Amino acid sequence: MDQRAPLNIAYDAVAAAREACALATGRASAQDRDDGFPLEDVGDLARLGLLAAPISASEGGAGLGEEAGAGKLMEVLRLVGYGSLALGRLYEGHVNALQLIARYGEVGQRARLFADARAGHLFGVWNTESPEGGLTLSVRPGGLHLAGAKTFASGAGHVTRALVTGRHPEAGATLMLVVPLEPGTRADLSAWRAHGMRASATGTLDFDGLVVPEDAVLGSPDDYHRQPDFSGGAWRFTAVQLGGIEAVFDAWRAHLVRHGRGSDLHQLARLGEGAIAVETARLWVEGAAKAMSASTLPPGRVVAYVNLTRLAVERAGLDVLRLAQRSVGLQGFLRGHPLERLSRDLATYLRQPAPDGALTGAADAIIRAGGMAGDLWMGGRA
Repeated sequence: MDQRAPLNIAYDAVAAAREACALATGRASAQDRDDGFPLEDVGDLARLGLLAAPISASEGGAGLGEEAGAGKLMEVLRLVGYGSLALGRLYEGHVNALQLIARYGEVGQRARLFADARAGHLFGVWNTESPEGGLTLSVRPGGLHLAGAKTFASGAGHVTRALVTGRHPEAGATLMLVVPLEPGTRADLSAWRAHGMRASATGTLDFDGLVVPEDAVLGSPDDYHRQPDFSGGAWRFTAVQLGGIEAVFDAWRAHLVRHGRGSDLHQLARLGEGAIAVETARLWVEGAAKAMSASTLPPGRVVAYVNLTRLAVERAGLDVLRLAQRSVGLQGFLRGHPLERLSRDLATYLRQPAPDGALTGAADAIIRAGGMAGDLWMGGRA
């Protein structure tokens, strides 16, 4: 991969994301197959500077996602998700990895890994253990020897820099490490026969026998689970989901216009309800981005707000899906109709882990907070 020059001061990440969105929109249907992957779209992210954009400006990026750039990161994630939810899922994982490296990496690690991102390497964060057992590390001659696998790893076979969690039995702790991978190796996508998000290349990655140097370890034991970043970082995927919700809404609206049904009062009423749901999701995501970047709320309150955002966006997405499918009718379930794939991808991506725990955990934080309801989140709205 070529070593790209650092981004210049005039770089506009949102404009780059709009271009990536338009290109991805035109390719997404062709990628909707069990062996699909948005390879050309990832290439566009590299070409347009978006793979490097999350890196700080002082290290050759655009500072996307730093405190001053959280609003722009929200817009970028939303736009990429609008173009393709599969691409948005991959890009969110890439951003997550670079933010963890920025937070916990030493100077040399940051320099090396950020150079890889600028050169076009796709990063991912994989933390789900396989049913056979999780990833373990052992110190032996030659470095850290890896054993085990990760599952539900999006971009498996395409991510070339995987930030993974592994158990160090001797230390009795979970460590983060960044593992270089060769494209097309060690991935098993045979079990990914999902309703939607088919092009995300989500599967199992076998790490057995890999050896990495000890400086592949990032940060200190259990840093990965530190709050509010561990749970609060979920706001990023809600921004991608927001883009998917907007894409469904626009496909629905275009159908009504195309078929001359825009003057029907029942259709207008449903579209108005959908617009309320879309804007509700946007406001929650915007608030979550601010809460995470402002650092003015207690960590537990930040996590509570982001957890509520997860559920508010899920509800908005399901509402838009229900209304759109009711309005469009059977045509929206036929292959080739714009709504069909968009609906499958969104319905699948809205299913995130532990929604009940997110809701009750947020409610518990609210019970313990006291004070007036209107003041609960004021610190995150500064």
